[in-house]
Amino acid sequence: MFIIDAIESLQAAMDIFEERNQAVNGWHRRRMARIRDVIGPAPRDLPRQVRHERINVDEDHLSFMSNDQNKVGLYVAAKPLSPENYYFEIEIVDTGAISAIGIGLVPYKYPMDSQPGWRQFSVGYHADDGQLFKASGFGRPFGAKCNIGDRMGCGVKFKKSEEDRQQVEQAVQVFFTRNGQEVGTVTVPNPPGGLYPAVGMHSDGEEVRLILDAEWQYEELMHMAVDSGEEEWLRLHDIKLNGMTLEYSGRGKSIHDVGLAQAKYPLDTKNHYFEIEIVDPGENCYIAIGVARRNYPKDRHPGWNKGSIAYHADDGKIFVGSGIGDPFGPRCQKGDVMGCGIMFPPDYDSEVDSDLSPDETEESQERVVDHDNLYNPETDSEDDDWANYVNKEPETGTKVQIFFTQNGKIIGYKNVTIPKGGFYPTVGMLSSCEKVRVDLRPLTG
Repeated sequence: MFIIDAIESLQAAMDIFEERNQAVNGWHRRRMARIRDVIGPAPRDLPRQVRHERINVDEDHLSFMSNDQNKVGLYVAAKPLSPENYYFEIEIVDTGAISAIGIGLVPYKYPMDSQPGWRQFSVGYHADDGQLFKASGFGRPFGAKCNIGDRMGCGVKFKKSEEDRQQVEQAVQVFFTRNGQEVGTVTVPNPPGGLYPAVGMHSDGEEVRLILDAEWQYEELMHMAVDSGEEEWLRLHDIKLNGMTLEYSGRGKSIHDVGLAQAKYPLDTKNHYFEIEIVDPGENCYIAIGVARRNYPKDRHPGWNKGSIAYHADDGKIFVGSGIGDPFGPRCQKGDVMGCGIMFPPDYDSEVDSDLSPDETEESQERVVDHDNLYNPETDSEDDDWANYVNKEPETGTKVQIFFTQNGKIIGYKNVTIPKGGFYPTVGMLSSCEKVRVDLRPLTG
């Protein structure tokens, strides 16, 4: 009987406690509502403050502060970019020890020990290597390196119509500039709260001038990815297109059965890099990525003939207008991403290389000499033709650097002369079941 009475008393006490909690909570909610009515929005809705760690701020000058932990210094502006204020710049005053200066966009609560672009929802263009970092600690080739006196800019190409602006964009086009010239664009997610201007530094002596009110007039994006992919290709020989995937459809029996895919537009200063992902290496992984002149022979791997250069997956060799390759990088297999791009000179004028020479015809091209003994000349005349080509005087034209990547890392460069008409993204295949996924503009969305 005593135990039953104790349990009933305890239950009654618990009921009273619960009723009191509900009353207190209700009072608290009503009181907080009245307080908000008086003092305005909650602190998280108030205007943001500038955030910076290991960065000294002297009016519009930012400089790196040395620290024992060797941590990155970061500055994050107080306001996100908006359709009314969509662009900012920095001018490099001093590159310091290693020029580890980055400009980009980050969420407001971004970690203060990371460069722009290293973490989620961020993107950055870095001065020391000219690479673009997008939510990753691994960069991609993007633009030229920057030095003292160079201006680096960053902005967002917001939708222009008022109707479109009523809805928050889930993803935005971020563009970067160097000395008043657009370097390129990249699509990034637009986090809640928007993207804030950010500047990162990481070596003694680095200093920049921040220009948050810089002006820039951008044009609407003209080249967007096409879902079907068909409009992106100038020609497809023994290669089928399935969306953005290329599939080899040739016989794959001899050296003459090369399948070639060539893009419709040449690489230029705004779209200077493309990638392929090996979806299926097929029987032998005779897959090649490179650039070639517009009228390149349709049944030749890129790199084998004049006016082309390519990196081959099966042996990791590079071929520069020759059937004989040189060791260059690692072999590639299923899942690997191979990239090819051009580093144009800062003063490059595309008009110089815009017109094809009248004598540049397929019939005038030299024969392939060798590709791991797959093809060998059978007559002395073919040997003579090849010797004549090898001994020719070098062509006159703009010198550029062609670079290749594997899984986002640069594996090497080659200096070549760009042909009249430009260099076109080109992919070659030569064994059954080979399949690659292509991204002609990985840096522009």
